Amino acid sequence: MSVYLHDIPLPQAQARLREALQGADLWRVLGVESISLDENALGRVTAEPIWAKTSSPHYHASAMDGFAVRAISTNGALPSKPLMLQIGPEAEYVDTGDPLPEWANAVIPIENVESLDKNGQITKNIRLPRNIRIRASVTPWSHVRPLGEDIVATQLVLPAGHVLRPVDLGAIAASGYQEIKVARKPKVAILPTGTELVPIGSKLNTGDILEYNSLVLAAQIKAMGAEPTRFPILKDDFELICEGVQDAAREHDLVLLNAGSSAGAEDFSAKVVEKLGKLLVHGVAVRPGHPVILGLINRKSSIENRQSKIVNQKSVSLTPIIGVPGYPVSAALTIDIFVEPLIAKWLGRRSNELPIETAILTRKLVSPAGDDDYVRVVLGKVGNKLLAAPLSRGAGVITSLVQADGLALIPSGIQGVEAGEKIQVHLYRSKSEIEKTILAIGSHDLTLDLMAQFLAEHDRRLASANVGSQGGLIALRRGEAHLAGSHLLDTESGEYNISYIRQYMPNIPVKVLALVRREQGLIVKRGNPKGIKSLKDLTSPKVQFVNRQRGAGTRVLLDYHLNLMTIPRNSIAGYSQEEYTHLGVAAAVASGRADCGLGIAAAAQALDLDFIPLFQERYDLVIPKAHAGNDLLAPLFGLLADSAFRKAVSQLTGYNVSVMGTIILED
Repeated sequence: MSVYLHDIPLPQAQARLREALQGADLWRVLGVESISLDENALGRVTAEPIWAKTSSPHYHASAMDGFAVRAISTNGALPSKPLMLQIGPEAEYVDTGDPLPEWANAVIPIENVESLDKNGQITKNIRLPRNIRIRASVTPWSHVRPLGEDIVATQLVLPAGHVLRPVDLGAIAASGYQEIKVARKPKVAILPTGTELVPIGSKLNTGDILEYNSLVLAAQIKAMGAEPTRFPILKDDFELICEGVQDAAREHDLVLLNAGSSAGAEDFSAKVVEKLGKLLVHGVAVRPGHPVILGLINRKSSIENRQSKIVNQKSVSLTPIIGVPGYPVSAALTIDIFVEPLIAKWLGRRSNELPIETAILTRKLVSPAGDDDYVRVVLGKVGNKLLAAPLSRGAGVITSLVQADGLALIPSGIQGVEAGEKIQVHLYRSKSEIEKTILAIGSHDLTLDLMAQFLAEHDRRLASANVGSQGGLIALRRGEAHLAGSHLLDTESGEYNISYIRQYMPNIPVKVLALVRREQGLIVKRGNPKGIKSLKDLTSPKVQFVNRQRGAGTRVLLDYHLNLMTIPRNSIAGYSQEEYTHLGVAAAVASGRADCGLGIAAAAQALDLDFIPLFQERYDLVIPKAHAGNDLLAPLFGLLADSAFRKAVSQLTGYNVSVMGTIILED
């Protein structure tokens, strides 16, 4: 039966790969090598148990500076009835770490001793007195580190399969080792393919795509304990890719063939695997990343034992190969799902397991019923609730990997999860980091990016989810955010935000602070080739518009002025084409998907576009009173009066900070 792009469930795909590797004698530790015990051993995996060769300490050692004594000879010493001991037969000076005399079984700290000269007078020569006077007795083995207190010879110090930490290196050294045996690092080849790919640093032409997947994959592989090798870009040529894969397979334990895993005219990966070996799987029921390829390649020669200290190295004739999807998010997930467990097995360690927490979803998610759906989320603790706000789900959106605090799995068979439902999230960040996160859901503004940078200097993290001004107020009503950015214009009063807060957040006390005044206008291509001057020009059949989403303050502003000018919405080509941020609008114009869109001047400047100013508006922060007095938000309020922050915002094109920090409303 053909396996070409035939999606199978994830457990079945994993089992098929595991069974093939077991059959090829590759489901084991690949080899063992002896290495010197130094800082380079950090992160390596023990290949066998570490049994102590020597005890630590290997003698009875003084734990204090003082005098070694027989405990019994101190009996009867009291503050009111001091006891004198003679240096030599009854007491001997020792420094910390010195061996005790064979006759001694206790140490009296030097601060508890009076040193006496030959005349019985207190002397300053505390180390070489004739006698000492004590005013308290000591028990046997007081202030002594007995032989084997830390480690006893022959005891187990570390098991096999242990990932070495800094403290482990000290324990191994204390146990008498200079060299240790560790699992050989698996060698992983990463082959990027695609005629459209260009190396990092290249001057980009239309159609060029920077090849950075191999950089990300190599870093993932290295973090897992393996040894990655990034190969040069291979053009979309079947024979060329076959040759590259076979060369890589000769010297590596695993080949990652990046891109070309789908079913397009230039997607050769599956055919390459079929020609060079056996295709096990082509297509796994996961999102993102379903066009995964799993297979085995026939080697022409096995990996050479180039390191004389490698032992237990078995010769193999097959190399596993994984066809990794080209989109960054899909590629990263493929490494986590398929490669990490394989490397763990080859190293003899346990597979990595992320901690899991239950969180409440902030908005509805729709999932394909037949796939395991992996969703990256931003997390924040609002009150007593841990909330998960889904990030953009595009397979090419690498920023979702950067911003993600965790990964949620919606299992196959479930077509979606409603807002407010509980989901299980695998944490990328620690709980303490999440508890220091300020969660902002609402309108997008470039000021929030600056705010995030400044807050990082005050041990706070600002995580934003862009859902529009109305969506932000609804999120606050549901208790799903600490604050929302909003710039909703009341078309009757001309005031910003207040009437909408009353509508969407009834009976919820809030504090509303002005953040900035900013210019809104039409973002157009450099040189304004369509000659656009005002909203009236949007009705021209030659003009393609891009809009903001429903509920966005910019959309409300646009509709308000269209009504004033009696311009029908259906007369504007692209009115229903939506973006969720000002930068998204600018990107649509810069890429040619649209001729213009309504947005802020700073977004136009960011992408080297022209800007036609039309309106001034106020952008506010809406904060429920329940959070306004919270210590979590204290650094944020401090920023509003911070001269460096205000200066940074004022340097954004079209921004005015004169209103920053003004209280607009306080219930």
